[in-house]
Amino acid sequence: MARDLPPRARFEARHRPVAAAIAATLLAAALTACAPEAVPDPSSSPTVTATTAQPSPSPTPTSPPGPTFVPDGAAADNLPLFSSVTAAVWASEGRVAGRAYVDALAAAGFDKAAMQVTDDETTVGNPAESIQFAVRWGDECLVGQVGPATGDPVTVVVPVLAEGTCLVGQTRPIDW
Repeated sequence: MARDLPPRARFEARHRPVAAAIAATLLAAALTACAPEAVPDPSSSPTVTATTAQPSPSPTPTSPPGPTFVPDGAAADNLPLFSSVTAAVWASEGRVAGRAYVDALAAAGFDKAAMQVTDDETTVGNPAESIQFAVRWGDECLVGQVGPATGDPVTVVVPVLAEGTCLVGQTRPIDW
């Protein structure tokens, strides 16, 4: 009788019991997974197992500390912090406000009296295409530049200008 069937039908007839067994196993597994957990009998006494915490075999990695202010260091020693503060302000809502950079650098430990910053707006009231800010550090300057025309923030250490300043041209007073 099985020889009278076409090849596909013979294959299905031969493997139907296997397919049914697999389906039944999967159904049982699915139902077991959905079954509620057994509720302990309230009349039975609970079993208490004492465990002690074991120290981990190796220390848990922690993130390295961020750059820090080095008051007795050189300008180059403080460039990582200057760059980090600049990047943080650039990523904030105050990214195009020179005051935001001055305030953040002062909060990080840089001397506000040693800072310079350019205007946020052009002489006709348009937003500046770039803002520069600087901190004089001895005979050197930490200088930052940000803005739509700059792309990513730029920070460098350069020598103090002959005039004793860090930025060329007119800067705005830092009177806040």
